[in-house]
Amino acid sequence: MTESRYVTEEGLRKMKEELDYLTNVMRPEISRQIAEAREKGDLSENAEYDAAKDAQGMLEMKIAKLGEAIRVARVLDKTQVDTSRVLILCRVRIRNVNNNKEMTYTLVPENEADLKAGKISVQSPIAQGLIGKRVGDRVDIQVPAGTVQFEIMEISAG
Repeated sequence: MTESRYVTEEGLRKMKEELDYLTNVMRPEISRQIAEAREKGDLSENAEYDAAKDAQGMLEMKIAKLGEAIRVARVLDKTQVDTSRVLILCRVRIRNVNNNKEMTYTLVPENEADLKAGKISVQSPIAQGLIGKRVGDRVDIQVPAGTVQFEIMEISAG
């Protein structure tokens, strides 16, 4: 049995859009490339044909994997997030105790992480250090620059 994969509503929508693009735009394009290459004659020495067939195989594999990911996806409901402690889908405002710099992150499933948008993976060291903690807690988290102490300032629904 396949394990569930937790995603946000936005993450599921993006996966469905990508699958639609791959099946309705890319698949016909590669089929067209194969047909054009086939028209050029001897397939045993046709590099274009081989490349197009390889691309088709890779595309079909990607479509299958994406279809499976959508099939096992379980949407996380933001409205049901418990904000009394840090959990997935929580927006967390933290303060670096050493330099007083504040940062805000939303903890999301690994495949939806986007640091520029303030979304960090629940698998990241910072998220792992924050999970289960409450407002006012201080945590020491190992980051590439060493161990940093953070204080949790606020927890809200992501």
